[in-house]
Amino acid sequence: MKNRRPVTWRDQASITVRRKGRQVLRVSRKTFRYALVLCGAAGVALLSLAFARLAEMALEWNARWTQAAPWAALFVIPAAMAGLRWLTMKVAPLARGSGIPQVIAATSLPAPLAASGLVSLMQALWKIPLTALALLAGASVGREGPSVQVGAAAMLGWGRWWQERFGVRLRFRTSELIAAGAAGGLAAAFNTPLAGVVFAIEELGRSAEVRWNRLALSGVLASGFIALAIAGDNPYFHVAAKASFAQGSWGWTLASGILNGALGGLFATMLLRGARGLAPARWRDWIDGHPIRVAAIAGVVVAVLGLLTGGATYGTGYAQTAALLNGQPIESAWFGIAKWLASVVSYVCGIPGGIFTPSLAIGAGIGDHIVQLAGPNADGRTLALVSMAAFLAAATQAPITASVVVMEMTRSQDLTFHLLMATLVASWVSRQFCPRPFYHAMALRFYQDATPSAGSRRGSQM
Repeated sequence: MKNRRPVTWRDQASITVRRKGRQVLRVSRKTFRYALVLCGAAGVALLSLAFARLAEMALEWNARWTQAAPWAALFVIPAAMAGLRWLTMKVAPLARGSGIPQVIAATSLPAPLAASGLVSLMQALWKIPLTALALLAGASVGREGPSVQVGAAAMLGWGRWWQERFGVRLRFRTSELIAAGAAGGLAAAFNTPLAGVVFAIEELGRSAEVRWNRLALSGVLASGFIALAIAGDNPYFHVAAKASFAQGSWGWTLASGILNGALGGLFATMLLRGARGLAPARWRDWIDGHPIRVAAIAGVVVAVLGLLTGGATYGTGYAQTAALLNGQPIESAWFGIAKWLASVVSYVCGIPGGIFTPSLAIGAGIGDHIVQLAGPNADGRTLALVSMAAFLAAATQAPITASVVVMEMTRSQDLTFHLLMATLVASWVSRQFCPRPFYHAMALRFYQDATPSAGSRRGSQM
């Protein structure tokens, strides 16, 4: 046997240098991945803030023209909703509706299929002007769901662009990019970083890969904090005085959870059925063949509801919700029910727009109805706040997200336990009317549409 050469100090130094060099490269690569995600999060935050400003302008212009010529709504809104439905079918068919179901479905798709379909950057960017036009017309839709789809598409496109240049060394997963962008879009839209994290865990985190991925959660927090840095530490809803529970209000809180749970479950069921499922059987073939006319008819219903409520049901319902949270009366005595109807009709006609903010407005309106029954035994501001969270939890069956969103957007941390109680009750009641959560049931449909094999299997079963 040959005698091995003894290891000298030079050999040991060379080995140490190479080992340290590999360690430095590994750290640099990890740091580079984090830096890219944080840069993408900054882009998502800026895009969400720009979208928010555009939506606010659309709502302001809607208030002006509907107050100047209220009866013109009977002609403008049907024409606008029909035009939006036609434009959506032509340029962005996968941008219809909320956007959150598309994101949930995309987390289960391969990166090329997700990037070219459900979270395509081009489709998502079309969603911004289409949603703004819907708000300008007066449809009862929100911008937060669309912000989620836009954020997911932007982050996925950003990550894939860099990965194509550096190859597998970056090792970005599709699910982590989509989750970071989607939840970051929600955090920036509401100015609520913590709510974005909870949304990523509860709604997007069906797999452990998304739920506990540090890179995705870092991107979510970065988007929220960047939005806070730019827009300031201002709550989404400005509440002049803190709401508080009067003695004996627990019963009305429980009643709020039950009532909102039932109405929220019916709300989700209606949205899942769509225009075809809500119509008599003999009309369904006509509805399938004339989607633009259906959108025009939906526009007539939205316009009539707006006229009957003095324009309160148009748009997101932000102004009415803010008024109720501050103990100020609103014109319509049946705002909650009217907003419920307007939101269902606006969604089922197939135009882009979310249900997040309208759900908050519906809940606040239902809280006002409960106050009319409760009388002086309950604080109207508190019941409006609790009902907001309860109805959102019932519509989405995501009680933790609903509690944290409402708590953070109103800075009502002292009522977190009450919010959680109402949302858990509402979510349980909602499941009796709609067994499957709305976003996930819709996500399954989008997944089947985006996957050729699933689509063909579904077609063969029909």
